[in-house]
Parts: sequence; C-alpha cells; structure tokens
Amino acid sequence: MKEQSKLIRSQTTRTSNREHSVPLYLTSSFVFDDAEHGRAMFAEEVEGNLYSRYSNPNTSEFINKVVEMEGAEAGLAFASGMAAVFASIAGLLRSGDHIVAFRSVFGSTHQLFTQLLPRWGITTSYVDASKPEDFEKALRPETKMVFLETPSNPGLELVDLEWLGKLKEKHQFIFNVDNCFATPYLQKPIEFGADIVSHSATKYMDGQGRVLGGVVVGRADLMKELMFFIRHTGPAMSAFNAWLLSKSLETLTLRMDRHCGSALKLAQTLEQHPEIEEIRYPFLPSHPQFELAKRQMKQGGGVVTFTVKGGSERANKFMDGLDMIMLTPNLGDSRSIATHPASTTHSKLSDEERAQIGIFPGTVRISVGLEDASDIIDDIVKSLNESKV
Repeated sequence: MKEQSKLIRSQTTRTSNREHSVPLYLTSSFVFDDAEHGRAMFAEEVEGNLYSRYSNPNTSEFINKVVEMEGAEAGLAFASGMAAVFASIAGLLRSGDHIVAFRSVFGSTHQLFTQLLPRWGITTSYVDASKPEDFEKALRPETKMVFLETPSNPGLELVDLEWLGKLKEKHQFIFNVDNCFATPYLQKPIEFGADIVSHSATKYMDGQGRVLGGVVVGRADLMKELMFFIRHTGPAMSAFNAWLLSKSLETLTLRMDRHCGSALKLAQTLEQHPEIEEIRYPFLPSHPQFELAKRQMKQGGGVVTFTVKGGSERANKFMDGLDMIMLTPNLGDSRSIATHPASTTHSKLSDEERAQIGIFPGTVRISVGLEDASDIIDDIVKSLNESKV
C-alpha cells in the first residue's frame, strides 16, 4: 500500500460502536479490570492504557502513523515541538555529556544549548554544515549526541545525512535529527542512520495553525528511556490535539506536494528580481547544496528564504506592504506566512550569531501556503516593487 493510502487507512482505534471516524478519548485515566490487572499494568507486565499522561488511544494512533512514515521502531508524543526537542536531549543525556550541534538551529534550540543545558552540566560545541572537515575535530570522548536540523530554520542549510550516518558508525554517538521542515514525506533520516527524529507537529503535520504538538520517533531502546523521562516530567500531548493531528496526517502528502510546487515557483521568480540580494531554496540549482538536496529529499519543502536590499528598514516596509500574506512566527500553515527572523524567532541571537547561520537584517522567511501560486507570487512581487527605497 502506498504512503498516502496508509495515512488514510491506518485507523487503529475503534470501539464496539464501529464508528467510521476515530473517537475522542477525553479521559484522564483508564479503568482496571480488577486489582490484579492494576498491579500488572503498573508493573508493565501487560500492555494497555493506564493514564493519559503516559498514553491514550488518540496519541497512540498519531504516534503510530509517524513511526510508520519515518520507518522508526517506536515513538512518543509531546505537548509542543520544543518539548519534543528538549526531551530527545535531556531525557537521554547526563551531567558531563557533550553535544556536537550544527550551528544552524532554531532560536529556541540555540537557547536550550547555550542557556539551559549548561545548568545541568551538559555542554555543546557548534560546527558549520559547510565545513564537515571540522566535525571530527569537535568530537570528544564525552560526546554522546550529534544534533542537527536539515533543512535549517530559516537559512535552509543542509547536512549530508548519509555521510553523518557513516561517521556515527565509527564514533557511536546518538544521531538526532530535527526533521520538521522536510516532514517524513520529503525526507527520512532513519534511512541514513539517524537514531532519533523529532518534529514540531504544530507545523506541517497540523498544517492549519490550530494546535501545538511534538513527536519523537526512533530506536525502541531510546524511546523506552524517553518514556521514563516523560512519565515523570509530564510533557504529554492532549488527546484532542492528537486526534486533530492524526486526521491532518491523512492529507500531509497532498499538502506538501502543493507547498513544494508553489515554493519552487516563487523561488524561481524571486531569483530574477532585482531587489533580492540572496535567495535560498534547496531545489534551486543555485543553492550551494542543490545536489545534496536532490539526493536526500523528495522535493525542496515549503519555505523560501531571501534577503532584500535595504536591510531591516526595507524588510519591514516589504512585510507591511503585503496584502494576503500574514505576519506571524508560525510556518507550515495552509495560509502563506511572512516572518522577519532577526527581530522575532532569532532575535535572542547576537548579530554575529545570526550572520553565521545566514540571517541578516533584510532576511525574510516565507512559509508558502496552499493558495494559488500566482496569488502568492503577485503579493510578494507587488510589495517588493512598492517598498523599494
């Protein structure tokens, strides 16, 4: 059965009412058959739902779909994408452990590495994706994990997953990939050797800007260790959000095809515009990692990042001149979104840190929605022309 068919037909939860659509399980706990059943459940001698902080039929169905799409062994759901990222690190590492991370990571992930994890004695070294020769130099005896995003947010830098998978076999670190921008439809890091894959389900998995959610999938032994972490720290996804996300996955491949097709058209148009200093899109031949993108991604994704002439003043004027496209820090929505990373999502980074990951005062990130591609392009080109300084 093809991937799209599996996403639609993989309803794993039904009651005796034989419902067509998956029911909502809005309950905090589940009833034991008898006292012995309760003891066996807590002793993990039998499987089943015990308490919705641990598992729930709705969250289980959502997780199982992502596990199947990513080719993973097991997975866990979380209240948000950052809860998933944090758990995938803090739930597996100990004081004294070391992380090597590729420099181009989301702003909150950067704060996690530089401000929060050091409180517990976990340190991080950054390397540039464009300088893989520096990677082995950054590894230490205490390096337990390598963390990366590919494509990165918002610079759309790529990391060679096959190369890193081979390096993992040599050095035996935990290979942790944030696959949010690509989704499991466009890219499957586990096929290249990743041990853990995380997503902000808030983005493309929901696709309509409705709910928060996160998911981590990967090796069964690592997921078992993470289960202990989340049972006692409580970053659980709500059953309602899981229900919505599971239904949204049924249209993920269809939506991503539309996002990617329109994003490529936009990138091709803007590449010729005289007011653009630089444009990044993985499936543009001008992207420095175009050949790598074609090797490890099915399509280029739904985000286009560009830098306008005139710096932050011009970028703000451009964004204020948009008519249809909204200004919000989210992405992956059915509606197109414009974001100015330097003043919003990555505002806590220094100018130097932003420049190192391709964020400049005039940089704008466009999350290309599901509107007609010509309407998206017309809105952006009109505002570019009218905002000329």
